[in-house]
Amino acid sequence: MSAFGAAPGSRPGDDFTIPALHAAYAAGTPVEATIDTLLARHSAASDPGIFLNMESRENLIAQARALGPFDPVAKPLWGIPFAVKDNIDVAGVPTTAACPDFAYVPDTDAPVVARLKAAGGLYVGKTNLDQFATGLVGLRTPYPVPLNAVDPALVPGGSSSGSAVATARRIVSFALGTDTAGSGRVPAALNNIVGLKPSLGALSSRGAVPACRTLDCISVFAFDIADAWSVFDLVAAYDAADPFSRDRDVRGEMAPQVVGIPSAGSIRFFGDDLQATAFAAAVAQVRATGVEVREVDFAPLYAVADMLYQGAWVAERLAAVAPFLKTHPNSLHPVTARIIEGARDLTAVDAFNGFYRLKALAREAEIALDGIDLLCVPTMPTFCTVKEVEADPIGPNARLGTYTNFVNLLDWCGIAVPCGSRADGRPGSITVLARGGGDRSAAAFAARVTGAPPLPPVRAPVSSDIELAVVGAHLSGMALNGELTRLGARLARTVRTAPDYALYLLPDTVPAKPGLLKVGPGAGAAIEVEVWTLPETGFARFVAAIPAPLGLGRIALEDGSRPQGFLVERYAVDAATDITAFGGWRAWCAAQETPPATRAAS
Repeated sequence: MSAFGAAPGSRPGDDFTIPALHAAYAAGTPVEATIDTLLARHSAASDPGIFLNMESRENLIAQARALGPFDPVAKPLWGIPFAVKDNIDVAGVPTTAACPDFAYVPDTDAPVVARLKAAGGLYVGKTNLDQFATGLVGLRTPYPVPLNAVDPALVPGGSSSGSAVATARRIVSFALGTDTAGSGRVPAALNNIVGLKPSLGALSSRGAVPACRTLDCISVFAFDIADAWSVFDLVAAYDAADPFSRDRDVRGEMAPQVVGIPSAGSIRFFGDDLQATAFAAAVAQVRATGVEVREVDFAPLYAVADMLYQGAWVAERLAAVAPFLKTHPNSLHPVTARIIEGARDLTAVDAFNGFYRLKALAREAEIALDGIDLLCVPTMPTFCTVKEVEADPIGPNARLGTYTNFVNLLDWCGIAVPCGSRADGRPGSITVLARGGGDRSAAAFAARVTGAPPLPPVRAPVSSDIELAVVGAHLSGMALNGELTRLGARLARTVRTAPDYALYLLPDTVPAKPGLLKVGPGAGAAIEVEVWTLPETGFARFVAAIPAPLGLGRIALEDGSRPQGFLVERYAVDAATDITAFGGWRAWCAAQETPPATRAAS
């Protein structure tokens, strides 16, 4: 029996939420018990379509042991299992985008994955998807199709099918998906879990195989709203190396006064009366929060949604895979090929006309939504079965995107959340939508509507805080760490630099110190650092005390950020010892008979 038994009255799977696992670890439960539980759940699912690549028990235990002692402050995801959609890079693991001929093995993690690992997350495996993230049904894969976790007769949803099912079956605590047309929301609704779709550019998309680069988002699946937000809060960061990343505030919270819903004359359920009844019940919950509910004509939004698979944005999908298709013209799934190849006859004139029409429709939508703070919509208008999609691969897929396709085109964000069961037992789901940047506002209101606990406090530094990357004696537990903590510094994350740096042991320093030197793009190694946040006044006092030959400069990190950090002047390494091969100061210290940090403290 699992070491993690759900408490009486809790939902099955509550035991794999972040707080529950951390409570178990704090009480002495070993992380190996989590690993054995998730492997047992995967075996019990008897579903070969969920994962395209899964870590062995030995590798999972090795990851866990590398985390060090349980420390949920330094590593807020310590021992938390997660999965990654197989169009997002994980170092050393093939990325296929569900196209075997396309497969490649990346050298580095996508920045979002790197942040999750640095936070202590336990990477479990790569999950199945609609090929090249083109589809909302989850059936467009050459691999076995994942089984819907609620009812195997239903489609699992796509394109992030495997990530949604892995989360719904509690094999992992959360999973990364992507969302271009609704791929982070529709599978959540179909599998009765939470799907968080961020504002465009809030999460770095570097290391993700593009579908429509101007619209793509890496998304988060979780069991509950608080976990989804916690993961998002950890990984949302500006990435200067990603041209589509945007430095925007996504953590501010606004209390909505007016919430819009589709008007009676424009709402669409395609004859599914049970879905209509379930949404009406959800709207009653929205009203119960005390907000004004206002009906909105969704005609301009439906017109925007229709554009996603017309003109410019189908051509953008073709642009993403065109180089591959030149050498592998027959490698696409038949339905994927039918959609993408349909852009061959489009011209630049068609694309510009599409941009102009989108601008016009966006203005219509803006006028219709004047005075509306948030929108509440059905995540999908109706269900569809595997048999229905096999008979008609296009129609049911298009219907699933009724309330999702327009969101990315208008630069909105949203969160799909379960809202009870329909009369037939199928899961109900609503999506709370906000304008770009309203990520926390949408999630917080979704929690209010569903009666979920409030969101955790924002974990990221406030705007007046300054990030500082440290590499040596100022690391947590090291001799000079107190110089940081006495100034109010907080540990934000452990991460590695870009592979552009060398690390040297500086001579004649007490306590012993390393020097980090930038040697050029790709000419060095990835060095482990800690990123701390300091108030402005504390940062100024700290900088004033830095001794030569050390100084501060921007350090390029593997997660895409570029905080201030310790660097050494080049002249100082002439008499220094190159310790780059250790990959970090802690590793060098551990290799010494008496670590320098210990000598300094004694």
